[in-house]
Amino acid sequence: MLNGIDVSAWQGTIDWKKVKDSGVEAVILKAGGSDDGFYTDSKFETNYNGAKEVGLKVGAYYFVGSQFVTRADGEADALRFLNIIKGKQFDMPVYVDVEATRPEDKEGTTNATSAFCLYMEQKGYFVGIYASEVSGFRDRLNDSKLGSFTHWVACYGDEEPAIKYGGWQYSSSGKVNGIDDNVDMDKFEDYSGVIIKGGFNGYANKIKQEAVFPSKKVIEIKHKSNDEIANEVLKGLWGNGDDRKKKLNDAGYDYSAIQEIVNNKCKAKQTITYTVKSGDTLSYIADMYGTTYQHIADINGIKDPNVIYVGQVLKIK
Repeated sequence: MLNGIDVSAWQGTIDWKKVKDSGVEAVILKAGGSDDGFYTDSKFETNYNGAKEVGLKVGAYYFVGSQFVTRADGEADALRFLNIIKGKQFDMPVYVDVEATRPEDKEGTTNATSAFCLYMEQKGYFVGIYASEVSGFRDRLNDSKLGSFTHWVACYGDEEPAIKYGGWQYSSSGKVNGIDDNVDMDKFEDYSGVIIKGGFNGYANKIKQEAVFPSKKVIEIKHKSNDEIANEVLKGLWGNGDDRKKKLNDAGYDYSAIQEIVNNKCKAKQTITYTVKSGDTLSYIADMYGTTYQHIADINGIKDPNVIYVGQVLKIK
């Protein structure tokens, strides 16, 4: 796990070199929100540039307000978030922060959260949800419908959250060199390899830049065989449809040749299996294999198509 913090304008001016020298490896930055009108955090640009400059792994979050209660609200806030983070690259997930909604709006907030995350995924982002273990994921959300998205869980103290998490905020009163005020302390799974390799969170642009301007080394690209890439496609590592085509072409691969191999591999097996990853939905998996989410649900005995979990092995015909 990475040693992490999360910050906003409340932390004031930050000395990012001192922060890194203190042992911090990752930071999640507040980008903005809808809890007080629609706004961009006043320190977001400064914090992004400072954290990137010293080589920290960076993610971002968007704080939603109490009116976050419909799928339309979720998509609208996702679009606002995208406009704030446009043109930037994030090594860590980008999150929707759900802590200001009303418990009585639980189902509506769940629908809005799902819509927010799905919209971000469609735009090429590795997205997650931030909330408190009890007052958030239990009281404000129907988490059984959101298990496919990585969770960043607020649970203060030494005892880890009881729910599966990719990020754990264990204190709100930490002290870190380079930050004058208290700061939230976190532990994070290192998703940077998956994000960069998959071209998520703005890194598709960097992959393309690397191919066009090889003197500007951003990340190292090692070309694999078409068969190796086809196997990765079947595992869901290169997205779907036009998104897959763009990522493969941007990375210098022959999309048509790889897709032909993928199609032949699918035809060669009457039944194949797929292991669910963070961010997957049945609709996404169905599109990947040219079938329907209802069909996958039926042959796997899934009663609620909205409920799948990371590590679940699905049969696909």
